[in-house]
Amino acid sequence: MQTNKRFKSSVFSLLFSEPDLLRELYCALDGVSLPPDAPVSINTLEDVLFMDFINDISFQIDGKLVVLIEHQSTINPNMALRLLMYVGRVYEKIVESSNIYSEKPLKIPRPEFFILYNGVDPFPDEKVYRLSQAFEELKSLGLAEKNYPNLELVVRVININEGINKDIAGRCKKLSEYSAFVARERAFEKELGSREEAVKEAVKYCQKHDILREFLKLHAGEVLSMLYTEWNWDDAMAFARKEAREDGMEKGMEKGRLEIARNLLAKGSTPEFIHDVTGLDIETINSLL
Repeated sequence: MQTNKRFKSSVFSLLFSEPDLLRELYCALDGVSLPPDAPVSINTLEDVLFMDFINDISFQIDGKLVVLIEHQSTINPNMALRLLMYVGRVYEKIVESSNIYSEKPLKIPRPEFFILYNGVDPFPDEKVYRLSQAFEELKSLGLAEKNYPNLELVVRVININEGINKDIAGRCKKLSEYSAFVARERAFEKELGSREEAVKEAVKYCQKHDILREFLKLHAGEVLSMLYTEWNWDDAMAFARKEAREDGMEKGMEKGRLEIARNLLAKGSTPEFIHDVTGLDIETINSLL
């Protein structure tokens, strides 16, 4: 089955879709200052479903830096490998008009990688993942390990849950407000027992208390739709992983997408919307009715 690649954006990527906000976010995460007029260009590969996940944010700063940011509610130990594959595609896009076989050396922007974690499982303020941690050992071949890897990629995983890494939150108001919004939604879900109602109440609360007020005023409906899709996708992936142990990955993924479709149909979503989210054909979706 071919997977449809037109997924809704995440709330996080929609929130940080402006160059000025991305510049501020990078400065907050790295603890640096940049000139306010340092140009930022967004180069996220749109509508690319890569390794079953869509990249959140990729951007350049003045052609000197290329920054990749992933927002995660669960920790994936393979993120360094995923980002290696993704940054290769980003560099292809950056140098596509250049001749890499030229005798003149090319200059490319220096990469930096961040994962912003806001899940419910305990996690330290910050942790570093390295690509080299995934390399096979050479002892079985009778070879000595080298002092350094010939290829490395370093990812900083930063916990952005409310009340953690306050220095970073203090340097980026939108990131702080986003963390506050997520915290309010979780609190309402615990109180009300309904994710959908929790988001509605969180939107009302944050608008009243000047948390992401303008953003939510413009995008309240999209926020509800996006979050519901993200939740169902996360649930389906967990379902797929469970089924994959019994039926194989492809069957597990298929069952996960069907589970998403059933949930969305129960909420009154149209077959066209479900097709965009899951990649299932309209005939299959209609058969679930």
